[in-house]
Amino acid sequence: MAAKKEKSSIVQRMFIAVGAGFVVGFICLFLKAQIGDSGAWKIIDALLFQDITTTTSLQGLGLFYIISQLFMRGLQMMIVPLVFTSLIMALCSLADPKRLGKIAGRTFITYLAFYVVAAALAGCAAYFVKSMGWFNVTLPGAEATELVTMEGYNPLVTVVNAVPSNIISAMSSNNTILSVVVVAVVFGLCMTFMGEKAAPLKNVIENLNDVVQMFLNFLIDKVAPLAIFCMITRALAVYGIEYIGPTLVWIITTIVVSLVLVVTIYPIGIWLSTGLNPIPFLKKSAKIGMFAAAVNSSAATLPLNTSTCINELGCSEEISSFVLPTGMTINMNGTTAMHMCAITFIGTAAGLNVTPATLCLAAFLSICTAVGTPAIPVAGTTMVYVVMMGLGMSSEMCLIGYSLVLAMNYLPGMAVITLNVIGDAATNVIVNKKEGTLDVEKYNKM
Repeated sequence: MAAKKEKSSIVQRMFIAVGAGFVVGFICLFLKAQIGDSGAWKIIDALLFQDITTTTSLQGLGLFYIISQLFMRGLQMMIVPLVFTSLIMALCSLADPKRLGKIAGRTFITYLAFYVVAAALAGCAAYFVKSMGWFNVTLPGAEATELVTMEGYNPLVTVVNAVPSNIISAMSSNNTILSVVVVAVVFGLCMTFMGEKAAPLKNVIENLNDVVQMFLNFLIDKVAPLAIFCMITRALAVYGIEYIGPTLVWIITTIVVSLVLVVTIYPIGIWLSTGLNPIPFLKKSAKIGMFAAAVNSSAATLPLNTSTCINELGCSEEISSFVLPTGMTINMNGTTAMHMCAITFIGTAAGLNVTPATLCLAAFLSICTAVGTPAIPVAGTTMVYVVMMGLGMSSEMCLIGYSLVLAMNYLPGMAVITLNVIGDAATNVIVNKKEGTLDVEKYNKM
């Protein structure tokens, strides 16, 4: 109960931070409109909003800028170790020799299929919204000169660059995340085949993963509300409301896409792979999705998901005990769907030309990183930065867009986590049916 209360307080603080950020931000907009570029506004701007990296001397304090940057840099600092350790642990868990076999293979293939379908459909939806111009932003002239573009390149070069010639150099930059993913996969698979010989190294990586997650938990629990308040207030005060409108479009797009995927890909997947009527699944799994949305935690939803699968959907306890915890770790197709919408929004809002080829690479990066996403609050949104760096989206305006996505992730996150946990249940039903352990009579009983 204490953990649930703590999570609730975090959610409340996030809501308060977002609301306060908008209120104070609009007050700043009003003041800026009333007093213009007078000395009074210049003092406020210097004290709170000044980008201190663009100055050559102490021209202002930039308090809100400093807090926002410290938070963002704290997240960036942990990106490489987070991807490296989480992905290795996920692979070791999945590929444990004691668990290998048909069940593990079918589980992984089903999760991967849902990943690909979710990424493709979400990418198409996001590209449609982009094509309609709903993500477009008229940037202030002074900022527009700072934009960078993603240069044309041969996509096959990505394959070559994915394998680093130097592991240390690959680990030294957030711009080589794809190489980090490859190194993590190589380490994870090799450690699995080495078995007990790799146990000491596995313990070290587990401890490092615990350290990374503890730091991120602290950063998100204690620092994020204040940083979110500062980011939203500064974004409104400096860039105006023209940047917030498309953010609301991103929120709506992500929620709609996630909910549509919930009621389409899982029922259709169950029907095509098992021949079962998907209606009982939708009705019985609805409470799983609603509970997950309320607590915003796949880990907290696991007991209810397990109980529903065994007692109402007719799944066996043995298979459920493998499929559902594994899914909680590696099945983040809702996160991937959100990534596709977020990357399209951030790139378009920052003035980049987001093409279908860009989205294909984004989908690949997102699936690789989502598999290793830890089950901590806001982790999926944090991993958007990983995909951004893999795509070379590192301009100032991209980071502003990312800060807005991070600041206003809670409502989309409710729909995203629903997609994740119901996907775990759908995969459990499919694997049980294929293994002949599903109680069809209990499944169909309404």
